[in-house]
Amino acid sequence: MAATVRMGAHVDSTDPVAAAQERGAGLSQFFLGNPQSYKGPVVEYAGGAAALREAAEAAGVDLYVHAPYLINVASTNNRIRIPSRKLLQQFVDAAAEVGAKGLIVHGGHVESEADVEKGFDNWRKAVDATDLKVPLLLENTAGGDNAMARTLDRIARTWEAISAADGSENVGFCLDTCHAHAGGIPLATAAEQVRAITGRIDLVHCNDSRDEFDSGADRHTNLGEGLIDPDELVAAVRSAGSPVVIETRGGLEGQIADLDWLRERL
Repeated sequence: MAATVRMGAHVDSTDPVAAAQERGAGLSQFFLGNPQSYKGPVVEYAGGAAALREAAEAAGVDLYVHAPYLINVASTNNRIRIPSRKLLQQFVDAAAEVGAKGLIVHGGHVESEADVEKGFDNWRKAVDATDLKVPLLLENTAGGDNAMARTLDRIARTWEAISAADGSENVGFCLDTCHAHAGGIPLATAAEQVRAITGRIDLVHCNDSRDEFDSGADRHTNLGEGLIDPDELVAAVRSAGSPVVIETRGGLEGQIADLDWLRERL
């Protein structure tokens, strides 16, 4: 199976194509700018967006863009939700310009338990309001009592709301293994359960976890070095059958080691 699954890593945005080649990988994921900022996207690749798109196509490297962490379209706070929607459109547009296969965005959260229903509907409104020129990949998250995509129940409710929006066919799912483990979703059946809800898994973030099951802690570690059962981690990736991104430590050497670790077991 390893020969048929495209794999890669989250890399620096300066040259995602070269980064994939250095890792012997078929894809790269990267940020377009500061992930902790409300500033718009920045393409650091020499020659700009068009040059990056052409280089990736020539090299046969798939590109994925991860949206800023601050985007929270579920929020009931206007000062968060409105800038988040604006930023989401800007990053969709930028991802399309570089030829990305998808834009990954976290599910976000609401301010209180009482706001959860509003959060689901805010996701519907966000999809309605966004011109999805590339697939928008909703990623499950690790913690937060008021998170939209931590538990299977919340993922199902969020997906139900999104499905009622115009353009919902352009929304996919990114399964993060560390987040699932930390969020209390058993990895042995995570892919099957998510697919039963969404009908699809478009991307896997394959990461080990430094923390216990259902801890709510989003702390990645290298594959085989954390608290996720290695067999369950591999089973989740195999069951998903989707492209894989490693988001682990150790730079080039650490990521090559993790990619090799996964290839050997698939």
